Amino acid sequence: MIPPIQNTSIPPCKKCHDRAPLELAFSMAFQPIVDVRTNTIFAYEALVRGLDGSGALQILSQVTEDNRYQFDQACRVQAVSLAARLGIKSHVSINFLPNAVYEPAACIRKTLEAANEHQFPTHQLIFEITENERVVDKDHLKRIMQEYRRRGFKTAIDDFGAGYSGLNLLAEFQPDIIKLDMELVRDIGSNPVRQAIVQGILGVCKALSIEVIAEGVETESEFLTLQAIGVYYFQGYFFAKPAFESLPEVNWPRIEALS
Repeated sequence: MIPPIQNTSIPPCKKCHDRAPLELAFSMAFQPIVDVRTNTIFAYEALVRGLDGSGALQILSQVTEDNRYQFDQACRVQAVSLAARLGIKSHVSINFLPNAVYEPAACIRKTLEAANEHQFPTHQLIFEITENERVVDKDHLKRIMQEYRRRGFKTAIDDFGAGYSGLNLLAEFQPDIIKLDMELVRDIGSNPVRQAIVQGILGVCKALSIEVIAEGVETESEFLTLQAIGVYYFQGYFFAKPAFESLPEVNWPRIEALS
């Protein structure tokens, strides 16, 4: 059993405390991240959806400077709640907005309370920051990552290679995981330049003991090329589309494709 959270030891976040309830209703879909070495699920990414299962855009377009703190907290609680309800035994990956974290220790309070309430182990949580998210204060982000690691969470940089700050972020702090941006993955089987870039990223990550996930994989050619280069964690339509409030069936590659 997960030990009870002592609320008095973690003060409420000043940006969320005593505010009116968030007037933005949403739910989550889940997409698997697979390990093709063992044909097992490494994690499920929690993806924001409308209550009718519609895409994230209509929800995210309603996020403002005024409600982003509450929205970030609500996303974490919703993801943990649904993951527990669905009986997920693997990791659960949650995107977070670094500029919506006022104070790392205080802002993680609701996540810990949700994990405790739903008996979901906190060591199964991964928090992703997207490289496309403009980081206002790198020192602040570093403190967030350090606090999350101290709490036993894994950390990840999403969309790695999409912007211009990826290597700079790695120089500042080293997450447990990076997720290759889908633009690097797209048609990589016929693109030697992208193959060379991904091989370089893999070399850096191996030296830093960082795991690499290829996301947005849609074709067998993309999968086989990345697998040959040395990637073994995958996410994308080639394996499974996100499923609304449920866990989708995984289309595992044929055995001969891996040989």
